[in-house]
Amino acid sequence: MLVAVGSLVIIGKVSSPRFFVLRLQELEGRGFYLRYARTELVRGFETAWYRGTVWSVIVSATASGGLSYWVSKRIMQRLAEMEQITQKFAAGQLDARLPLSDIPELNRLSTSFNHMAASLEGVEQRRRQLVSDLTHELRTPLTVVRGYLEELTDGRLELSPQIYQMLARETKRLERLVNDLQELSKAEAGYLPINLQPVNLRPLLESLVEKFADQILEDGPVLRLECPPQLPPVLADIDRIEQVLVNLLGNAIRYTTEGSITVRAWTEPSKLWIAVVDTGIGIAPENLPHVFERFWRADQSRNRNSGGTGIGLAISRSLIELQSGEIFVESQLFRGSTFQFFLPLA
Repeated sequence: MLVAVGSLVIIGKVSSPRFFVLRLQELEGRGFYLRYARTELVRGFETAWYRGTVWSVIVSATASGGLSYWVSKRIMQRLAEMEQITQKFAAGQLDARLPLSDIPELNRLSTSFNHMAASLEGVEQRRRQLVSDLTHELRTPLTVVRGYLEELTDGRLELSPQIYQMLARETKRLERLVNDLQELSKAEAGYLPINLQPVNLRPLLESLVEKFADQILEDGPVLRLECPPQLPPVLADIDRIEQVLVNLLGNAIRYTTEGSITVRAWTEPSKLWIAVVDTGIGIAPENLPHVFERFWRADQSRNRNSGGTGIGLAISRSLIELQSGEIFVESQLFRGSTFQFFLPLA
């Protein structure tokens, strides 16, 4: 405002009288006789210009000052609200959100902050859930081991091969849980070494189907392979793919008491798909979004008794994503599940 008013006064003071005199000279050239009245006309013009300028400055300064105050007050009010909300958020109140504003720029800022706050709140909830689940997982085998050791120390229990087996089983469970957590942490952080190279997965599929078929009881499900005789090579780490398939097949066998388990492979443009299809107990629709979360279990007691850590699928998803693939699940309760993933062709 000050620059605009200063420019107006200076340019008007320098140029306006000169332009007015030139206009008078043009009129004299057309036959108007203004020689004796020129001085009075110029003086009158300057007086009128000064008065108009003064009133223009007063009105414009009042209007712009009032408008600036109103706009500044609106902005400062929103900024003060943002400061209060961010202080609450920094103090641990993660459900605090910024109100939307009718100022477009501040509204975009509020929307971005609320998205960030919701993301951080979800991360904190998952962290708390992870700590709670991890504590529970560690407590169970530790309680078993401590109970047996106390019984042995007090002499109320005699050593036997069964006790040794029990202690060894619980110790291995603790070791497996710690190893799985370490591997999951590395995979999600992108630190897990992945040796990508062109590989043919058909021999691996045949070997796994043969190995797991030997573990199924005679009255159990039928395990079969549906795969073309020749598969194009994919860019993958064969050891990590085996780890994923072992986990998927192990889960399928654990939850399928009859029917069939089928390992399928097929190709699409630039992709190789592999699926593990079972006719087991299936997964309820409300549980499907949580399948790949850490420590998630559709059946808490069944999984815990079978020794599962509840993070195998989380590790599998991370391993597939590290190899530029993606894993999906489809399931119907009491009708079976299908876990399938794709890998890029070499």
